[in-house]
Amino acid sequence: MDTLGAISMFVATAEHGSFSRAAEALGKTPSALTKAVTHLERELSSQLFERSTRRIVLTEAGRLYLETARQVLKSLHEAGQEISQLQGVSGTLRLTAPLAFGRAFLADACAGFMRDYPQIQLRVELSDTFVDLIEAGYDLALREGHSDLPGLIARIIGKNRIFLCASPEYLERNPLPVTAHSIGQHQWLKYIHPALDAKFWWMHCEGVRMRLPYPQRVRLESDNYDLLLRNALAGHGILHTPEWSVRRYLQEGRLVRVMEHCVIEPDAFGEDILAVYPSHRRASGKVLAFIDYLQGYLQRL
Repeated sequence: MDTLGAISMFVATAEHGSFSRAAEALGKTPSALTKAVTHLERELSSQLFERSTRRIVLTEAGRLYLETARQVLKSLHEAGQEISQLQGVSGTLRLTAPLAFGRAFLADACAGFMRDYPQIQLRVELSDTFVDLIEAGYDLALREGHSDLPGLIARIIGKNRIFLCASPEYLERNPLPVTAHSIGQHQWLKYIHPALDAKFWWMHCEGVRMRLPYPQRVRLESDNYDLLLRNALAGHGILHTPEWSVRRYLQEGRLVRVMEHCVIEPDAFGEDILAVYPSHRRASGKVLAFIDYLQGYLQRL
């Protein structure tokens, strides 16, 4: 019997918890899966499942074998994809990115990338939750932060400059100029995140680095950045925001940058937008193609 095929059927049986359900998923008969598992048990001289009339349960040997079998199948799949890409850039690219990237630039960048690379399928998952790339099986992650990440290769694809922005309507209703001394007299929209300092932020004005207390007149605070942006556009306060998120609204005149002469430090998120992939895995053609495309897209914005 084909050992690799038997391993695939063993993994499916373990994951479904039933020979019949695994057989249905694979389009095979339950007896075929039973024979495959029996073949492996004979080769290993160990029982992989405890069987009863009602259910099957992995033995200790079965749990150990399942972990290795999954890794073998995953490695063979990745090797097959890399070999297929020697003939050209193709396959499925699975990536993860923060929620705010989707609306700001990633949606349009993906549309352009798929037009230029019709042989690549994208699976994009947006989440503000930190994801372990290796455990979750992603090919690529987009992040803000620092490039010295253990176990990962990080390539800088854009800058994370911070602006202070408000709508023309807000500034018309609140004509007091926004300065380091008057920020406490304005209304603010505050992004809350465990990595951010909730009390202070830093800026450079006319060559002087200063620490400013976070304004107390917070009209709205949220851990959802898009909600805050919508309210900035609606005229409810000043937003401390990355340039990449508001560039189009500045160009359209729907937002106005204040304190333009000051440079605001990007805090814990770092000054760069990064494309990150595991260091133990060679960057495939599809990964490099997407990184190159996105870097060029951000430079053109």
